[in-house]
Amino acid sequence: MAGIGSRRWFHPYLTGRDAEDLLLSRGVDGSFLCRPSQGNPGDFTLSVRRGGEVTHIKIQNTGDYYDLYGGEKFASLSELIEYYTENQGLLKEKNGLTIELKHALNSQQVTNDRWYHGNISGREAEILLQDKAPNGSYLVRASYHSPGDYVLSAKVDDKVKHIKILNKGGKYDVGGGNSFDSLGDLIEHYKKCPLVELSGDVVHLKQAYHATRIVPTSINDRVEELKKQNQDVFGKAGFWEEFEQLQQQECKHLYSRKEGARPENKSKNRYKNILPFDYTRLTLKDGDPSMSGSDYINANFISGEVADSRNHYIATQGCLPGTVADFWRMVYQENCRVIVMTTNEVERGRNKCTRYWPDEGNSQEYGKLYLQCVSEDSTQGHYILREFLLQSAVDPGQEPRRVFQFHFKAWPDHGVPADPSTVLSFLKDVNDRQKSYSPNVGPIVVHCSAGIGRTGTFIVIDILLNVLEVEGIDNEIDIQKSIMLVRAQRSGMVQTEAQYKFVYLAILHYIRQHGSPKPENVYSNLPSAGNVS
Repeated sequence: MAGIGSRRWFHPYLTGRDAEDLLLSRGVDGSFLCRPSQGNPGDFTLSVRRGGEVTHIKIQNTGDYYDLYGGEKFASLSELIEYYTENQGLLKEKNGLTIELKHALNSQQVTNDRWYHGNISGREAEILLQDKAPNGSYLVRASYHSPGDYVLSAKVDDKVKHIKILNKGGKYDVGGGNSFDSLGDLIEHYKKCPLVELSGDVVHLKQAYHATRIVPTSINDRVEELKKQNQDVFGKAGFWEEFEQLQQQECKHLYSRKEGARPENKSKNRYKNILPFDYTRLTLKDGDPSMSGSDYINANFISGEVADSRNHYIATQGCLPGTVADFWRMVYQENCRVIVMTTNEVERGRNKCTRYWPDEGNSQEYGKLYLQCVSEDSTQGHYILREFLLQSAVDPGQEPRRVFQFHFKAWPDHGVPADPSTVLSFLKDVNDRQKSYSPNVGPIVVHCSAGIGRTGTFIVIDILLNVLEVEGIDNEIDIQKSIMLVRAQRSGMVQTEAQYKFVYLAILHYIRQHGSPKPENVYSNLPSAGNVS
């Protein structure tokens, strides 16, 4: 459940009225947030949207534990929220009606600096810094046990130190000494003047460990930050840095690819070293069991990030002359009704995909299947929509299936589209068609030439749009992590820094189209930190 572990659901400066305005304007039923209690300083309030209204639930902080004024006891606010989100049905009103906590409505970033990791836990910070960062690396996170305060986590002599940053009336300090107007000012000061910890250890802040997790509504600030030149990485922009960080994780996804490497299957691969992982590969089931390799096609199932998106896509290579029949076997076997083609047949004089369909009005037999091209519509400009009828040749009594191919023409070879809106409108049309057949049809088939670059970019954008649609634009997303998710299912998905950046730009464009009210509309009249009750 996105947003729960991050603890961005805590809004330190929100009143009850503001919470209602926020949930009703930006939330959906099941959206929730947590805020300081106005009536009982030190306690908290859980505000939940249900049936178009907002319910407020008191959370008691006794000094020993947190609870809902009776019932289960918890060591931290996070554990209480996590318990009731993971155990739906246990949180009830006095009249017995269930209160569901489905979607965390996240607070605004306290800073747009990339060293701020939101509300990750101390353990998560340790894992990040120990596994991936040299000594002198640091990050800042929200305090787990003291909502409203923060923690500086830094790697010193191969150990991670955690230093609490107190937030007193909008001023920040590390316990005595200087206080600062912002977290950024505090970090800049201690980069120049090393901290001395209570143990006597000197904490040098040498290089920030950058976060990739963001709230979509702040993606514009993140994109602008990533566009800036970073002299620490040879003058490259932040997109390069994030993409290189992603590339360094490839070794974690070295799963076996034995089937594609078998001698009998080598000729079925467009590129000899771009092979499907065995554990997610699509297996053709209607082949001759006595013929080795008859079950093979260079394709993988790809799952999304929300509950209903298991095996939602099939990522595959562009057809070769000898694999066209296998391609249609796959489409028929999985009852796929939508095909996304993201390459042209020939680009820069090179064959990228063999034509696997007949001309409009014609029919052709592919193995045990008949395919008729019913229509071809080029009126959209940036894509061609072809409608096919696919029918079994060995069982002509079977009803023909309508299959639609969306052939995207606006993606240049060795580049990305100039306008993300063309991809977003294209994906909307693709999904509208898929939804018109759901839930009784198979995955969307997506292919380019190798089935990893443009294919991966389309799939990642669509996965993220699905997350935003289901969970709202105030739940955190992590573009780098989403790419790692699909790369764990098919090697090399999203091939270039330009494609990585394009995913950001596509999500940015979506947020600008579907964005919520600007933060200042909600937060403009909030009290300073020192006046919160």
